[in-house]
Amino acid sequence: MVIIQARSKRKPTGGRYTSTRTKRLYQKGNLPTLTRIGKKETKSSRTKSKGFKTRLLFADKVNLFDPSTRKHSVDSIKTVLENPANRHFVRRNILTKGTVIETSKGKAKITGRPGQEGMVNAVLIK
Repeated sequence: MVIIQARSKRKPTGGRYTSTRTKRLYQKGNLPTLTRIGKKETKSSRTKSKGFKTRLLFADKVNLFDPSTRKHSVDSIKTVLENPANRHFVRRNILTKGTVIETSKGKAKITGRPGQEGMVNAVLIK
């Protein structure tokens, strides 16, 4: 079933609005990507005005920034430690913005939106 980001068909009282038009393509929405830990896999999706969005389905590497040395490095992701978006995402190893992950260099916090950017960026935390 298609997800439409349009006005509800129901009034606050429970009555129905009478619609005079059908669904439009620009109102179409998508389900969340829910990026997980695994061998890297991406999917490309079209956006408005011929743009493209790279959706990251699985990731095993992270672009890690160390604030003390101000250096970037690519490191492997071990597991998810905590996720402020949803506590159940920790068990499923789902990567979202704000997730604290375990890497070989220590704990890191994801700063980007991996499901919409196509990569995992994180900052090392002490």
